[in-house]
Amino acid sequence: MASKRYAAVGNHCVACGSCVKVCPMSAISIWRGVAARVDREKCVGCGKCERECPAGTITLKSREVGV
Repeated sequence: MASKRYAAVGNHCVACGSCVKVCPMSAISIWRGVAARVDREKCVGCGKCERECPAGTITLKSREVGV
């Protein structure tokens, strides 16, 4: 069963890698050294990245059900 939430990265990502280090599912990577990207298929919505992000740009979003 898929999680009801997933992490989303906002526009103010500083590509520090803090989220990458704490993600238990290896769902986050730094794209071209510019910003974090989340693989929604791997993300379980645990919120560790959201709590760790120094820029406060990661938020948890609800997955659309029945799509």
